[in-house]
Amino acid sequence: MTEKSKAIILMAATALIWSSGGLAIKLVDWNPMAITGVRSGLAAWTLVFIFRGRLQFGFSPVQLGAAVGYAGLLITNVAATKLTTSANAILLAYTAPVYVALLAPWFLKEKTSRSDWYFIAVTVGGMVLFFMDRLSPSGLWGNIIAIVTGLSYAVFTMCMRAQKSASPVESVIMGHVLTALCGLPFILTDLPSAQGWAGLLYLGIIQQGISLALYTWAIKRLGALEAILIMTLEPIFNPILVALGYGEIPGKWAIIGGLVVISGVTVRGILSVTRR
Repeated sequence: MTEKSKAIILMAATALIWSSGGLAIKLVDWNPMAITGVRSGLAAWTLVFIFRGRLQFGFSPVQLGAAVGYAGLLITNVAATKLTTSANAILLAYTAPVYVALLAPWFLKEKTSRSDWYFIAVTVGGMVLFFMDRLSPSGLWGNIIAIVTGLSYAVFTMCMRAQKSASPVESVIMGHVLTALCGLPFILTDLPSAQGWAGLLYLGIIQQGISLALYTWAIKRLGALEAILIMTLEPIFNPILVALGYGEIPGKWAIIGGLVVISGVTVRGILSVTRR
């Protein structure tokens, strides 16, 4: 088997592992902040162990900004997954390119093209559809928090691009440490069941730790277009796994909105690569 074939398999495995996070979070009956804190603590230790001897922490403003953005992404994603459907939480997070397109001219001095504005309009239209389903008060707040997840993801992405020699591992570890510190006060309230601890170990060590090691190996051996298309498996399989394992079915409008958002993100990624 060639390295390219191995990279495709490992990238697909990464996407599937990431997509399992929604189900694992749903099955852990604990405070959302406690879940994300323990998960990040385990993930940080896992990544430090895997990449020991190769880490370089510069603590530059953009590296710290990436860490804060990643911590915001982790915290709001778990909270949104607990408050709304897993489909809404993951698909609304995939609106991050909208914020990148809006903020890049100011932060990165990168011009937003006319086609990007069309993409923004389509994606915002898809976002609106998520709120057309009947939502409980907690579901409404979950959707709003999921939009903040997308904004945090955009901040992380832009700060990573602003680094001359971007090192995602260091920024991700710092983000996990910050998240673990934020979740620490909530850990002492009560303790999860044995099933909950099993879920937390999976979330921290495998879903967030080992998966990133697979991603960093595979991304160096794949083209940008291949990576974009393979990683769309995550938002597709996330709600499917939750529906099968937890019985949570997204609403009709959420499904339509998700198709609009994922299609928009995929088409924009393909166009940006072909233009290059």
